[in-house]
Amino acid sequence: MTPTQANEQLGLPKPTIHRLFATLEKEGFLQRDIDGRSYSFGARSRKLSTGVLSSLRIRTARLAILRELSAKIGETCNIALPGRDAMVYLERVETEWPLRIQLPIGTEVPFYCTASGKMYLSTLPKKHLLHYANSEKLTRHTENTITDPAALADEIESVAQQGYALDRQEFMTDMIALAVPILETNGGLVSTLSFHAPKLRFNVEDALSHLPALQEASRALTALISND
Repeated sequence: MTPTQANEQLGLPKPTIHRLFATLEKEGFLQRDIDGRSYSFGARSRKLSTGVLSSLRIRTARLAILRELSAKIGETCNIALPGRDAMVYLERVETEWPLRIQLPIGTEVPFYCTASGKMYLSTLPKKHLLHYANSEKLTRHTENTITDPAALADEIESVAQQGYALDRQEFMTDMIALAVPILETNGGLVSTLSFHAPKLRFNVEDALSHLPALQEASRALTALISND
């Protein structure tokens, strides 16, 4: 939001609100968005939120939800947070299959070619999404990677309408992934919940058959955050 929008709730003198925003930006808690007027969470805020979400009590409950989901689907399940330039894996429960895809906690993956990243991009205002699509270097990771900005914008619009995102071997060859949002109480995206699997065991139709289970787990994680 902009300082003016924030001040509609705070009611501070205009010079004070601008001074506070400048200080928070300098200290890394806020970062100026690409429109030059509004602000979003900075690196220190994201680090702080990761620490809160990783607290022992909430992590124990979160892992229980992830383990139950992984057992239902039979594949590795992940929670990822949007960073400044990529999605960051916060939590994961590995499949018991010997053939698995290694993306450990702390791994950063691109927004534009992963299920979790596309889910995050679908929550951006349209002008910010178009700026991202046209300014980001859309490196081709596989033959399925979307590297055309217009095609990427169309894909993200579909994700926004569907409420879920697919990775159709766009980040890694022979990997399928499905992601849904984890929401906060006001409906904004906090993080994403996803699972991925080798194409040897899954195709897109198989992945979508587990969408209801993924959405149910997402609601449980949202309730966990809301009740913390």
